[in-house]
Amino acid sequence: MVKIGIIGGSGLDNPDILKDVNEVEVNTPYGKPTSSLKLGKINDIEIVLVARHGRDHTIPPTQVNYRANIQALKDQGCTHILATTACGSLREKIGRGDFVILDQFIDFTRLRKISFFDEFPAGDAKHTTMAYPYSEDLRKILIETAKGLNLKYHEKGTVITIEGPRFSTKAESEMFRIWGADVINMSIAPETILANEAGIPYAAVAMSTDYDCWKDDEAPVTWAEILEIFGKNVNNVVALLTNAIKKIK
Repeated sequence: MVKIGIIGGSGLDNPDILKDVNEVEVNTPYGKPTSSLKLGKINDIEIVLVARHGRDHTIPPTQVNYRANIQALKDQGCTHILATTACGSLREKIGRGDFVILDQFIDFTRLRKISFFDEFPAGDAKHTTMAYPYSEDLRKILIETAKGLNLKYHEKGTVITIEGPRFSTKAESEMFRIWGADVINMSIAPETILANEAGIPYAAVAMSTDYDCWKDDEAPVTWAEILEIFGKNVNNVVALLTNAIKKIK
């Protein structure tokens, strides 16, 4: 049976979208997830929703308990995970409001728990393959759905995840472009790693809200700008996920 975990949640806890809602508090061996879990249905498919930064966005990126979030979804029996995130564009072609169906990441974080494996049992080392970290089946569904909805989207993209909560310097932004990153955010890499370690197919949709600070003819990114662009496009995020969910088997 398909049960889909959703991380992010903007607009998806609207009563008209998530049916038969039940809110539960859970705990895991890694502590509590960053929000209560909202259990419900979209198109008669069971959904488990967790807010990455808390319901009121009170948890900074580095302090998110990524391990607890993924473990909580696994404990609920989630067979797939879809994630949403705002991101900064590092490429001219990726405009504000565009969706990027991520296919690669670069982890530039330094202070986070990025593995479930704090130690290895004797003779049983755990090294997870990560060459292609995002589920191709889920990516194809998201691409097909974005195309059907006439959304402006990019079929692939490399995200670099930085520690935050500060934004990049111009030198850093230029460096990330040289490295081959297409978009930048503060959350996706640890989630992706942990979902892979947990054995749960995972895909992420990044919405471009700004141009970071590399673009000389654009003002450097601000938090207010991110909120404004994301708010204008939240209905598109909801449409993309709710329509994609129908196709997951």
